[in-house]
Amino acid sequence: MAGRPDRRRPGPVSRSGSEPAASPAAVLRAARAALLARADLTGAALRAALVELYDSWLAGLVSGQDGVALVAVGGLGRREPAPHSDLDLVLLHRGRRSATDISQVADAVWYPVWDARIGLDHSVRTVAEAVAVGRDDLKAALGLLDLRHLAGDPALSGLLRESVYAAWRSDAARRLPELREATRTRWTAAGELAFLLEPDLKDARGGLRDVHALRSLAAAQLVDQPGPMVAAARDVLLDVRGELQRRSGRALDRLVQQEQDGIAAALGYDGADELLRAVSEAGRTVAFAVDTAWRRVEAELSARRRSRSLARSITGSLAGRAPAGQRRPLADGVVEQDGEVVLARDADPWADPVLVLRAATAAARARLPLAPHALDRLATESATMSLPWPPGARDAFVDLLGTGPAAVPVLEALDQAGQLVRLLPEWARVRSKPQRNPVHRFTVDRHLVEAAAQAAALTRMVSRPDLLLLGALLHDVGKGWPGDHTEAGVRVVREIGPRLGLPYGDAAT
Repeated sequence: MAGRPDRRRPGPVSRSGSEPAASPAAVLRAARAALLARADLTGAALRAALVELYDSWLAGLVSGQDGVALVAVGGLGRREPAPHSDLDLVLLHRGRRSATDISQVADAVWYPVWDARIGLDHSVRTVAEAVAVGRDDLKAALGLLDLRHLAGDPALSGLLRESVYAAWRSDAARRLPELREATRTRWTAAGELAFLLEPDLKDARGGLRDVHALRSLAAAQLVDQPGPMVAAARDVLLDVRGELQRRSGRALDRLVQQEQDGIAAALGYDGADELLRAVSEAGRTVAFAVDTAWRRVEAELSARRRSRSLARSITGSLAGRAPAGQRRPLADGVVEQDGEVVLARDADPWADPVLVLRAATAAARARLPLAPHALDRLATESATMSLPWPPGARDAFVDLLGTGPAAVPVLEALDQAGQLVRLLPEWARVRSKPQRNPVHRFTVDRHLVEAAAQAAALTRMVSRPDLLLLGALLHDVGKGWPGDHTEAGVRVVREIGPRLGLPYGDAAT
């Protein structure tokens, strides 16, 4: 019975031809409809109610059966079911009962699910068969990492869980590059969640599948489990997906515009734009976390390969970077280590408030990421910039913008660490703000960053490259205020300019 799950329904709605009113399927359909009709149940409360309903109902279908276990994988395994998503189930057995006997047990589960008109992804396996399928099929392996015992023999479910996790860890060097390639392919097809007006909440870059990827990387014991910021972002995406499916009545993952007003009202957002803004912020949080995690994983796998070949230092030298473990100076108080930008051992963010901009500029110039620990230190230990900014701060900021496209990921890292809003409080009004027209590809804040990045190529054509770069960065900042955004932007820049230490004439220009 090993093999890929069969999604096809192998029979009519009821084998008897007529369904009793009190059949298990009728009970589930009625209870599920009642839950989905309750306007007071949204978000995590709705998911918890669906989990309780499905768990108790499915457990009743295998009650009294020996030597088998029913486990949930996928969304139900994670306790994250959406109203109209499939149920992903595996029936485990020890291989001691006849094929006919096990088939009868399986039919007693699968048929009621089909009769309830719920999508089903199902399989019947021994533990060895399930592990073997996971080792051959990446999608099956990822699903099994989320398995959760529902009913039957818990020892059987526990054995599968231990075996699946052991196989995933031992196969990490082979499976994670496969997962990485599948992730990149998905991103190419679905785009970036944060900057789409109708994002795919599941498949787009920064979507729920990337949260699942983070969990799988943690299961390989190469990175930590996702932290509270990713958990909060995941909950936003799950909440929106749940209301999207409830309102549309189908297994829809694309946040179509015609449903956005209703979803916003149901979840307490002040209109569709605020809903889209929250989704964008969640997507950016997840995307940043998954980029950081993949960087850590690739560095670890690369280090293991270098260690096996006994060429660690040679490899680092050939790459043009400091050998692993060594530190290469980049700027005052800033060094490179293991392919990331970190703070020097004697650096003191509190005594040196310009350090954050110096580190960011060094990272952009070297085309290296700021290390998470360095970002944490800069976010928690940096002193407030004096007003007006000292010339060194303004110069470092302009130098950062002048690195062009290399500045974009660095500014995103500063944004994720809360440093852009700290440096420019007005940034909070444009952060992740959607632009609902086909001309703009990005949210307002990313549009400003991209404009500055493009302007960097033109700095040799003007007499004041600093004003070109600052003007590009702030040209649409007025979109964070009501009224004409050009007039609002003029007012805002009149306030920002002096804070940056610009003379009055430069701010006016």
